Amino acid sequence: MDAEAAKLLGAGLAAIGVGMAALGVGNVFGSFLESALRNPAAADGQQGRLFIGFAAAELLGLLAFVVAMILLFVA
Repeated sequence: MDAEAAKLLGAGLAAIGVGMAALGVGNVFGSFLESALRNPAAADGQQGRLFIGFAAAELLGLLAFVVAMILLFVA
């Protein structure tokens, strides 16, 4: 396998992380909605944790995207 093929393969594998981040965000919001419907009185107290979970999942997705771009254009 030559270096160009390995670079493209690595970038494609790193791009899988972007899709996994989308699944993570869906899981965070789905869990929040499920818990808010079970206990509406506690939903306001959990909203801060919702945004922290959303930010963490998006951070990992952006990190995977940056790694893929580095592999494509810098390495």
